[in-house]
Amino acid sequence: MTDLLNTLYVQTPGASLHLDGDAVRVVLPEGDPRRILPLLRLESIVVMGNVQLSSQLLSRCADDGRAVVWLSEGGRFRFRTEGATRGNVLLRHAQHLAHTDTPVRLGIARACVAAKIQNSRQILLKGARDATEHKAALRAAADVLAGTLGAAEAAGDIDTLMGVEGNAARVYYEVFALLVRPETGFSFPGRVRRPPTDPVNALLSFHYGLVRAMVHGACEQVGLDPYVGFLHGIRPGKPALALDLMEEFRAVLADRAVLTLVNRRQVTGADFEALEGGAVQLNEEGRKKVLAFWQQQRARDHRHRVLDRAVPAGLLPSVQARLLARHLRKDLPGYLPWTA
Repeated sequence: MTDLLNTLYVQTPGASLHLDGDAVRVVLPEGDPRRILPLLRLESIVVMGNVQLSSQLLSRCADDGRAVVWLSEGGRFRFRTEGATRGNVLLRHAQHLAHTDTPVRLGIARACVAAKIQNSRQILLKGARDATEHKAALRAAADVLAGTLGAAEAAGDIDTLMGVEGNAARVYYEVFALLVRPETGFSFPGRVRRPPTDPVNALLSFHYGLVRAMVHGACEQVGLDPYVGFLHGIRPGKPALALDLMEEFRAVLADRAVLTLVNRRQVTGADFEALEGGAVQLNEEGRKKVLAFWQQQRARDHRHRVLDRAVPAGLLPSVQARLLARHLRKDLPGYLPWTA
């Protein structure tokens, strides 16, 4: 269990959460101490796996507009509950109109893809600077990604742009294994998901789940519709806008964290468990380590070029959601993505 800024994460199997006046009482399995936290400190609650919440607590959270998010033990987003929709309906109307305006939609989608490619490229360049071998291969892949930035800008439709994004992701993951130090005992066979079948992919999926939950909450907080995006297509139950905005955060907030945890041996093979069918996920002890590190990373400042100041990582999605809202209201001529 970890209290991250204004988000409470609970992942201990068998834990239960209850309303206790103006606080949440966390009851851990027999033998473990209870913990009480003031609800005013918490903007959201994220639970993983077998964790129970009382109906009284859920009702209070709905009344307060406090989101409760359920993730699987592997970090995959399952569902989210929240109270009445917040935000100005005119903003959501502008968002829906922008989705039907091809030039506007394409402009926002291009910005999301360009930021993802640029941030991924920075991960490779940093890896090349730190590497004792494979420098040439990492720099060559970074050069290819630089070329795809031009292709993204020139894309004339969403399908072409998605093709550019897919090609950039393929190049990136092909050399991602070179960033994992062999002495750690870990290897990266390529991106495998649903389910991940090795520890590195399990870590990536877990972190992507954390980023997605954070971005989804930022969209709701600002008053945007998380399900109407610009790059990802609309589909029932698919939070397309949350998936759009998280693209610019994947490399810096998730991939870099995974590489740090692995290469500094802050996680080991003992922190994972194999499931029936070949899937691999973090065990309880592994999740504790990762969430403690995630707490540190969320508090870490990053330079924001548009604001010209440092912003904690945990607040970056909210800043970007507000910038998008300003663009949709026509206060900004274009969406300005975040790049590290």
